[in-house]
Amino acid sequence: MAALSRLFSPVRLGDLELANRIVMAPMTRNRADAQGVPGELMVDYYAQRAEAGLIVAEGTSPSAEGQAYCRQPGIATAAQIAGWRKVTDAVHARGGCIVLQVMHGGRIGSHHIKGEGVATVAPSAIRAAGEVFTDSAGMQPYDTPHALSTEEVHAAVAEHAQAAIKAREAGFDGVELHCTSGYLPMQFMCSGTNQRTDAYGGSVANRVRFVAECLQAMAAAIGAGRVGLRFRVGNSYNDIQDEDTVATHAELLRQVKDMGLAYAHVMRAESPDVDAFALARAGFDGSLILNDGFDAASAEAALAAGQGEAVSFARDFIGNPDLVRRLREGLPLARFDRRTLYTPGAAGYTDYPVAEGVSA
Repeated sequence: MAALSRLFSPVRLGDLELANRIVMAPMTRNRADAQGVPGELMVDYYAQRAEAGLIVAEGTSPSAEGQAYCRQPGIATAAQIAGWRKVTDAVHARGGCIVLQVMHGGRIGSHHIKGEGVATVAPSAIRAAGEVFTDSAGMQPYDTPHALSTEEVHAAVAEHAQAAIKAREAGFDGVELHCTSGYLPMQFMCSGTNQRTDAYGGSVANRVRFVAECLQAMAAAIGAGRVGLRFRVGNSYNDIQDEDTVATHAELLRQVKDMGLAYAHVMRAESPDVDAFALARAGFDGSLILNDGFDAASAEAALAAGQGEAVSFARDFIGNPDLVRRLREGLPLARFDRRTLYTPGAAGYTDYPVAEGVSA
């Protein structure tokens, strides 16, 4: 379709070769087993969507401490690595490219999920408002986190490098660091959750330091061209606040600008007064993946305007395993069932049909 020529053209993001510029955004789906091991359902789910130019697999914990949600996959144990290897093999067999989003929950967690004796950690000992669902005890308040010592921060940075190494062992083409939605990297970045007085707190440069060091360590471990980051200016999800979110993200971009990263995955800002795409384009030297609220026409227009190199889709990929083909041919999109976003089993996960006459 000539009108969508850019969207379906190949592109290179760092060391990642994409057949088209349609990216499947990372989405929490809670289908791993109780030990965080991906199973056959997850193999089917990702393989069904392998026509995407790039799949960013869901937020995955680098350690037991980093787990935020029930049935969230991990990338720490041999069994988790083996489970993910089946996923990546299936995606690659269908010609796809897939990276893993590394997501440390920080203070977003509960001992009812992780098990007794596994700490919930954060930059400062400030409990997040709200509750989290647990399979064992229903809705529970978030734990009051342990404030990481400076030495423990260094260990957390090394943990992220190990997660990148293990992701490559599992067959992923790269990794993406989750730097938004109120998880550990954003907890360091934001003034409302970071009250430290060491080199990782206080000034905005210090608050961004943890994220920059994680990205540097991941890049050193597997190559900068296989590492990306995701952020959203002004994101308030998971009880997060910052005194100047634009300045914080500008500093983040300044610190990572020269790292040679594969891409920055930029979500549209919460405030309509902030153009996060323009901020990223001005402050980041690499490729941009744009996210949030795009359809085929608006994605093509954004690419044509030079706002980014690729566009990611989230909810449309849930109900449409053949989304790429539907966009290419102008076919109607199916709706997804919000009630089954996080429930165990195949319902609302791998049972969405493809468009008539097409097999997934």
